[in-house]
Amino acid sequence: LLGESHDNADHHRWQLNTIAGLAALHPRLVLGFEMFPRRVQGALDRWVAGDLGEEEFLKASDWPRVWGHEAALYLPLFHFARLNRIPMVALNVEREFVRTVGAKGLEAVPVEGREGVSDPAPATEPYVDRLFAVYSEHPEKRRTAARSNPDFRRFVEAQLVWDRAMAQALAQAAASHAGALVIGVMGSSHVSFGYGVPHQLQSLGVRRVASLLPWDPDSDCGTFAPGLATAVFGFPSAQRAQPRPLLGITIDAVPEGVKVLTVGAGSIAESTGLKVGDVLVEAAGSIVKVPGDVRAKVGAMVPGTLLPLKVKRENEIVELTATFPPAEK
Repeated sequence: LLGESHDNADHHRWQLNTIAGLAALHPRLVLGFEMFPRRVQGALDRWVAGDLGEEEFLKASDWPRVWGHEAALYLPLFHFARLNRIPMVALNVEREFVRTVGAKGLEAVPVEGREGVSDPAPATEPYVDRLFAVYSEHPEKRRTAARSNPDFRRFVEAQLVWDRAMAQALAQAAASHAGALVIGVMGSSHVSFGYGVPHQLQSLGVRRVASLLPWDPDSDCGTFAPGLATAVFGFPSAQRAQPRPLLGITIDAVPEGVKVLTVGAGSIAESTGLKVGDVLVEAAGSIVKVPGDVRAKVGAMVPGTLLPLKVKRENEIVELTATFPPAEK
């Protein structure tokens, strides 16, 4: 399992080098990606077979909607798989499935709507503690943050379903490709301390699991503890790129546009006047329909520039301007 921060280019370079090194040692590999839901598996197969070009592949895999992070960060990994005819496996499920679990619980999702995901193994107490810390960081959750809160229990259940889905897909890939080394590319939070996907793999009978994580110079050393991973790879400061601009929001697609789920305290979004529940409909004069549209506009910003936004707030269209501060000298 190779962890990552999704928007960190250094992490993806490290993943590619690690995969290339493993390919030199193992004649058969399978690459699984958190970035793709199972419904686009056909696009992955066609890409590896050489039947699709880059743009065709990103369109066929519904990249802007299902993931939205800059495709250029991941394309070297996809090209390596294509060049070496390494099978690519979609590990994820539809976001709507996980979102419904978080809102109503797994029991509210009929069996036919679970995409084949079985009941996850219960979370360990350390994992619950870690998820509670994440849950409590959400501004709209702070007032009601309690481990006994049903909303938090559903939050945990949604995370477990997410972990279980990827673990099942990895286990199935291992069973379908006897003798192959199966590599899973996913966010570090699903890997750290073995709480997420490794725990679910163990419950599925997959015992030989190695977890590799990147470690940045500004990472919190308090979390560097025994059991964090099988191996941790440190990055020297010289490798780090300039921080990418961030609005400081979490978002999701809705029929009208892109809804703001959270607004970070002290963020550009907060100073702009964005509020939880706002629906972004335009950014820099372009209509936004999926989170990837917003991320692309924000990612193109440079320090000291302005980003005009139009949001739907209740039944009113509000025009806002996000100001990205000058670069620090």
